[in-house]
Amino acid sequence: MRKLTRITYIEDDPDIRAVTEMVLENLGGFTLNVCSGGLAALQSAPLFKPDLILLDVMMPGMDGIEVLNKFQNMPELAATPVIFMTAKAQRHEVEGYKQLGAADVISKPYDPMTLVDRIVEIWNRHQAEKAA
Repeated sequence: MRKLTRITYIEDDPDIRAVTEMVLENLGGFTLNVCSGGLAALQSAPLFKPDLILLDVMMPGMDGIEVLNKFQNMPELAATPVIFMTAKAQRHEVEGYKQLGAADVISKPYDPMTLVDRIVEIWNRHQAEKAA
């Protein structure tokens, strides 16, 4: 199973972005491509070649669903798993995100101490499903 090392992280809120970036780099040891919005992510992610994309749903301009749709139409990112991070995480919303192609959903606010484990758990499950 391939190890998760490179993550593109898209979040418009600077405070959430700073905390998450610190957790992912310091506790997770991941190499990050951090973007404050969808347009920046669409430009930089194909060049960065992430293993995984963490994507905020509610963002001004281009929301996470629109960004996911654009990623799915990019040959270099179409197979890259996307985890939505959102406060809108009721069961029917989570199911809707998965039907759109998200690997999973992490609800905000999240526990910084368990975030890395949760991301790795989703990554491992996605890798196992892909291999099956």
